[in-house]
Amino acid sequence: MSAPLLVLAAGGTGGHMFPAQALAEEMVSIGWRVKLSTDKRGARYAKNFPSEVEVSIIKSATFSGGSFLGKILVPLVIFYGVLQSLLWFKNNKPSCVVGFGGYPSIPAVLAAFIWRIPTILHEQNGVLGKVNKLFSTRVDFVAYGIASEQLNPRNAIYVGNPVRNSVLKFSASPYIPPGDYPINLLVIGGSQGARIMSDIVPIALSKLSEKNIKNIRVGHQARPEDINRVIKLYTENNIKAEVASFFDDAPRRISEAQLVISRSGASSIADIATIGRPSILVPLKSAIRDEQSVNALSMTSVNSAISFAEDDFTVDKLANCITKFLSSPKKAEAMAAAALNRSSKNSVKMLSDLILNLAQGKKEVSTLAAKPSKKGT
Repeated sequence: MSAPLLVLAAGGTGGHMFPAQALAEEMVSIGWRVKLSTDKRGARYAKNFPSEVEVSIIKSATFSGGSFLGKILVPLVIFYGVLQSLLWFKNNKPSCVVGFGGYPSIPAVLAAFIWRIPTILHEQNGVLGKVNKLFSTRVDFVAYGIASEQLNPRNAIYVGNPVRNSVLKFSASPYIPPGDYPINLLVIGGSQGARIMSDIVPIALSKLSEKNIKNIRVGHQARPEDINRVIKLYTENNIKAEVASFFDDAPRRISEAQLVISRSGASSIADIATIGRPSILVPLKSAIRDEQSVNALSMTSVNSAISFAEDDFTVDKLANCITKFLSSPKKAEAMAAAALNRSSKNSVKMLSDLILNLAQGKKEVSTLAAKPSKKGT
């Protein structure tokens, strides 16, 4: 008898793909077969999934961006993807389907609903995304990663945001508070929101004292078109910096940082909390549901982070904030401890247990459903 099969359906961004990868790692380790259903963008992240995971690129599309004709064709493209998934599910009979949001998850989740396959949606943010909201009342459970008053479907269960093994390896790494020695600052902006980091952070750091400038070492993730400009800004101000469009070793860099400056995407703050580091968070203003502000609140409410609205994220305010941080080692230590305390320590195990129960026909809400404080996760 073959091992049970789990299908993971995720959109093509790191925010959706990273928790899917974490779950894939767990399910493969306990003997399940795992298939990833995604689009071409998502396939770029699939190289980091366990080698045992089968990757299927399914037709899907989004109404965001693109031409007028492209928007008209979206339903047809999604319909074709649903047909692909229906046929594959009929022949392979998954034991469970887990959707992580994004338009590329629609075909697999809809096919699971049609074939009456046990289905879970995982919502990483503190606000339901469009696709997860569409299917939230039609699935067995909505597993959410950040506690929020806005997440209250009848079938909601808190599990936290699963993090990858590459992050767990640095979980609870010892924290060295800022002092009169080399200090590591890590700047990560996310593909959508990196430009404001490139516009503000280098100039703000140039306004620090000569002593602080001498001590700091910066790792800065910038958009490809901004890299040369950012390097020039750091060089002109004698700031030691490494600038790249993507850091493959981001978990290690977080563990070595005294301070992380980041957008407040769900996966980013899950990684920061798991490792246990103070952070300055800048929620993405253009996020339609303002979910990143809700995400940031889960950190600031437990005093593990400082949050700036985009309009308040100015050179002078950031320089002043960093100066105060560098001169407050005890506060920095407390922030690191608070971040670690806020982390979802058993999220991947809780989600895998939920899958195992569903596969066995158990749909009752157990202690997994216990909801944490709405201010944290």
